[in-house]
This record gives sequence, C-alpha cells and structure tokens, in this order.
Amino acid sequence: MQIRLETLIGVLGSLAILTLVLTGCGGAATQTPAEPAGVLNVVVSIVPQQYFVERIGGEHVSVTVMVLPGFSPATYEPKPEQLQALSEADAYVRIRVPFEDAWMERIASVNKDMLIIDQSDGIERIGGKDPHIWLSPQLVKAQAQTICDSLVELDPANEADYKANLETFLADLDELDASIRETLSGLESRKFMVFHPAWAYFARDYGLEMIPVQIEGSDPSAAEMAGLIQTAQENNIKVVFAQPEFSVESAEAIADEIGGRVLLISSLAPDWLDNLYRVADIFAEVLTE
Repeated sequence: MQIRLETLIGVLGSLAILTLVLTGCGGAATQTPAEPAGVLNVVVSIVPQQYFVERIGGEHVSVTVMVLPGFSPATYEPKPEQLQALSEADAYVRIRVPFEDAWMERIASVNKDMLIIDQSDGIERIGGKDPHIWLSPQLVKAQAQTICDSLVELDPANEADYKANLETFLADLDELDASIRETLSGLESRKFMVFHPAWAYFARDYGLEMIPVQIEGSDPSAAEMAGLIQTAQENNIKVVFAQPEFSVESAEAIADEIGGRVLLISSLAPDWLDNLYRVADIFAEVLTE
C-alpha cells in the first residue's frame, strides 16, 4: 500500500508539471496571435495610402505605414526594424514621395518576392515631379484602380470583394468631388498662401491659386520673404497655411508682417476622406474673410 501511494504521488506530480508546461506554452502563444490565413501584408509609404488600401482591401489586408505620423515624407529614414519587417510583406505601395528616391532600392532588396506597386502609375505629375497626387479626388480614382488591380493580382480568390469595395470608394470620391466644388464655388478670393506646396493638385482641380512659401524644399531667402509679404498684402491674404510635419517659423514671420495668422492643415491625415471635406470648409471660410 505504501508503494502504491508513492507511485500515485509521483504520477500526480508529473501531471502537475506537464500541466504547467502546457499552460506556459499556451500563454506564450496568446501573446503573439497568428495573422488570419489569407490576409495580405501590405506596406505603404504614407498614412493616406493606408486609407486607400484599407478601403479597397477591407478584411483581406493588413497595412503598415513606413513614414510614421508626425514625420516628413521628404526626409524620413526608415528604422532598421521597419526594413526587417519588409521580409514578411506581400507588397509595397510606393507613391514617389522624396524619401523613396534614396530608399526604394534598399526597400525592394529586402524581399525579392514582395510586389512593388507604383500608385502614381499613369499619372502626369505637375512639373514632372510633384508627389502630392493623393490630394486630388479625381486622381485618386486612378490610384484606387491601380491598387485594386494589384490586390487582385496577389489574391485573385477575393477579386469580387476588391472590385465591390472599389466601386463603393469611387462613388464616395465622386460625392466628395461634387461637394468640394460646391463648397468652393463663388468665392471672391481664390488665392491662398501655404508654407509647404502640397496643394497644387487640389488648387488646380478647384480653380484656386496656391502661393507657396517653400520652393523645392528650401525656405525662402530674405528677398523672397519680402516678395511673399508684398504678394500677401496686395492680395489681402491674412492666413498662411502650414502643416504639422514642417516648421512654421517662416509662415509665422510672414503672418506677423501682414497682421495675419498661421492655420494648420494636414496633407497626411489618417482619415483622408473626412480631412478633404474639412480642408475644403477651411478654405471656403478663409477665402471669404
């Protein structure tokens, strides 16, 4: 009887240890849940692209942004862990913002199986190089088609979902475009001054004239500042637009000289659709002051 009791204790002890091991393994697994099967891992350069890919890809995509919020796409340097993560990506969607010029070859070399999608494909850029094509709803329609076609290429099994999502997004774009045109119709003044020249496509589409403070990435010289101040005074401009990712020092200097103010608007907001509605309202308010 004594031997049987000792044996029983040993068995119970072994079971307890086994339970702890299995529980520990289970706990580790819950810390890093596996990505759902069939989900495409897509990396994009800037935040608005995430909105586009998610609108079209829906539940079939997991999107990561290279240029983190608050940083400039002109000067961004990807972090080592971001480059390493590209080894798991199915696709990288570029849009030809400046940092890509220095990093795209390195990005592509990390993962030879990663599909490189050029969101700007087929779009004629202002001056041959203005990258801000995501700020034109009409141009975004073409970009959305490029994204949709690429997702179908990667995942033909979900083609119907991608195309249905695309049609819904295109309808939203047409509604946005019509709303902006109505919002900005009948303005007495159509000139606006902005520090970083991100809004050329928007201005072209809706009959506005953008006066940039920054030219080709450079802050204005003293002579250029004097010219900008004079232009603002001649056109009764009282607001200088700037965006959170760039310095506002030059914009504030001009605003001080003209007795005006600096107003922040972002070209990189995560809710792209809502942001353009909001920016149109701001332009309408400022240009009627």
